[in-house]
Amino acid sequence: MSNSEPLEIIKLLKENYPNAKYYLNFSNPVELLVAAILSAQCHDEVVNSTTEVLFKKYKSAKDFADANNEELVKDIDKITFAGNKAKNIISSCKILVEKYNSEVPRTMDELTSLPGIGNKTALTILINAYGIVPGISCDAHVIRLSYRLGWTKNKNPDKIREDLEKIIPKDDWTKITWLLKAHGRKICLAPNPYCSKCFLADVCPKNGVVKKL
Repeated sequence: MSNSEPLEIIKLLKENYPNAKYYLNFSNPVELLVAAILSAQCHDEVVNSTTEVLFKKYKSAKDFADANNEELVKDIDKITFAGNKAKNIISSCKILVEKYNSEVPRTMDELTSLPGIGNKTALTILINAYGIVPGISCDAHVIRLSYRLGWTKNKNPDKIREDLEKIIPKDDWTKITWLLKAHGRKICLAPNPYCSKCFLADVCPKNGVVKKL
């Protein structure tokens, strides 16, 4: 693969999605941590509608740390795996209060030591809360589109991230996640993409695509 291919695709994505941005609503790092935990295998719209009410009730790490587990489960009952996520939110926020003065830490190692926080979520928090960009955050859309575009042959998110970071300029590491997600939601759907409507159709190898719409 020549380096011009990813650069041209990124250019086209930027032209077609000039307003692409991070998709979860939050006003501080604690809210982002909570929203990011809730977002695993859950639609963004459901997360945002839930947190719109949730963040009016729980306004700090201590509020979440002191929450009653059963009550928090009810507060997030529209979220997938609400029981596990409530437990992880309370446990993580207890650690924030006890160990980090109620602040969200700023390193991958510290973040991934928190319950419910893996590499993708840690990267999401660092990038969008603090502007710290140690790598590319690979959500389901990034994983799907990167494979279809021929940017990776891997299925493991960490391996995919390594492949992408070799071919995508570091200045675009933050926005590439937003751009691919925007395209994945509008055109490059799972399982069947709208290739007939896609502005990338001429440059995309369509790897793994069985049925095109």
